[in-house]
Amino acid sequence: MRVLAAMSGGVDSAVAAARAVEAGHDVTGVHLALSKNPQSFRSGARGCCSKEDAHDARRAADVLGIPFYVWDLSDRFAADVVDDFVAEYAAGRTPNPCLRCNEKIKFAAVLDRGVALGFDAVCTGHYAQLSRSADAVTMHRAVDEAKDQSYVLGVLTQAQLARSFFPLGGSRKSEVRAEAERRGLAVADKPDSHDICFIADGDTAGFLERRLGRAPGDVVDESGVKVGEHTGSHRFTIGQRRGLRLGVPAGDGMPRYVLDISPVTNTVTVGPQSSLEVRAIEGRRPTWTQTPTIGSWRGLAQVRAHGTPMPAEIRLDGEVLRVALEEPATGVAPGQAVVVYDGSRVVGSATIAATRA
Repeated sequence: MRVLAAMSGGVDSAVAAARAVEAGHDVTGVHLALSKNPQSFRSGARGCCSKEDAHDARRAADVLGIPFYVWDLSDRFAADVVDDFVAEYAAGRTPNPCLRCNEKIKFAAVLDRGVALGFDAVCTGHYAQLSRSADAVTMHRAVDEAKDQSYVLGVLTQAQLARSFFPLGGSRKSEVRAEAERRGLAVADKPDSHDICFIADGDTAGFLERRLGRAPGDVVDESGVKVGEHTGSHRFTIGQRRGLRLGVPAGDGMPRYVLDISPVTNTVTVGPQSSLEVRAIEGRRPTWTQTPTIGSWRGLAQVRAHGTPMPAEIRLDGEVLRVALEEPATGVAPGQAVVVYDGSRVVGSATIAATRA
């Protein structure tokens, strides 16, 4: 099988490519240049796609003895991921750019180009497991629960999964690093990337302000009484506590959290943590890894990348995915994804449009 290995310059993608080679596939490595003006070096564990990352990926390909190319997808990444990220925050929602990158770049733009060039599959270092049968491909959570990435892969379709290859799903991260060292890969001890790759300094609020400008408005409590001011509602997300600068909490003295963001009125509503609790989630634009179950069924729902799947009653109502959690969750924001599971198997995902207690 001809396999296109997406190599970020990190340890996971390098070992994934190595395993694909060891499995006897005809492997070609490709590094995705996603930034118009990449930094020369990474800032510790923040960001990716620096010139250093490209060099690390090339060195890994040399060790493996496979062809290596750099594909410039910066225009596509800017339009489908970065611009979408900014627009979602401007609309008062909280997007997941990693999920969008998987959907629009790695398993759409890259896969489409790879198939056009005669490749059979795309191999990545994601931690998830695939099970193949004559009828379908199912995706399951990784063995290493702390590294599981099935949540950000929940947007993939059956057709995309059929051409995907995740060699690391059955391994733990410690095993992957040890293997990289045995194989002589220089990235064995390289830190993992964290946060948002195109915001290398980690200052999301500052990045959004540079894109959207300052837009002063009011911070109000649940009764609508003004309790402070902000410099832009796009600087906040549901469940946020830091950066409110409200002084000493009023009334019971409990800390206050962001409960709602309204770009129309440019207000941010705050209240106690208890007011963040939700049990009902409405998801729009569902994507299914395979044919969804008709009617209601009991399963698991996950609402953030590093969260824990929670027991829920799940129902597809036309084009709306309705999730009723058995126990309340906090900090669930419109714009995020809700990914639903049947045990360890990923069923599909949807963009959260609304929540209620």
